[in-house]
Amino acid sequence: MEVSDQERKALEHESTAASISSWVALGTQPILHGYFRSSCSWRVRIAFALKGVEYDQLPVNLIKDGGQQSCVSLTVALSVPKLTEEYKALNPMQQVPAVEIDGTTLSQSLAVIQYIDETRPGPRLLPADPKARAQVRMISDLIASGIQPLQNLYVIQKIGAEKMQWSQHFIDRGFQALEPILKQTAGKYCVGDEISMADICLVPQVYNAERFKVDVGKYPTIKRLNEALLEIEAFQVSHPSRQPDTPDDLRA
Repeated sequence: MEVSDQERKALEHESTAASISSWVALGTQPILHGYFRSSCSWRVRIAFALKGVEYDQLPVNLIKDGGQQSCVSLTVALSVPKLTEEYKALNPMQQVPAVEIDGTTLSQSLAVIQYIDETRPGPRLLPADPKARAQVRMISDLIASGIQPLQNLYVIQKIGAEKMQWSQHFIDRGFQALEPILKQTAGKYCVGDEISMADICLVPQVYNAERFKVDVGKYPTIKRLNEALLEIEAFQVSHPSRQPDTPDDLRA
């Protein structure tokens, strides 16, 4: 069912008002448990930046013992080591991100992003229009479920010596599906001319593709969108090269 402009504006007003009220009442900053180069963590950092939400980071070292932490605030560095078992209790999957927010802990980046969108003021990360919103979710799921899990750290560690070829194969396979979809949905960004959760998923995936030496030039729409998005401050400040746990040799 199509929603009229007047109805859409009314819904947006009600949603924004409710979000602002809950946001003001909460008071405490969210805590992001993440890893500088994790694409899933990067998605959440982008969402926080787009919404203008201040948060603290507790970096989780995915390389060292499956998840040893040190506490790093965005403003103050604290030397507070956390044991792996503590993080396992926080997130039984021992993956990142995990976000402590509003008295609960959420994992899975798309669930976190949608919660942020529904509870914080600022630009919408999912469109009001049902068709556009479905397209955003379709693109986000294609990346988050169909591409990224096949080349994440845990999987490629199991693959061993063939990890580069494995990752290239599945990223190319995913981009071959994503490129024609984006040709149909894209305007300035992935779906129309407003930044959405789809864009939040796209940029970290292109970063991974370049890490694994995939020729992104074969996918002109993906390349164009990525280049446009990387000009935006929220994507820059959340970049892996600018995080508290970024190694010195990878820091921008």
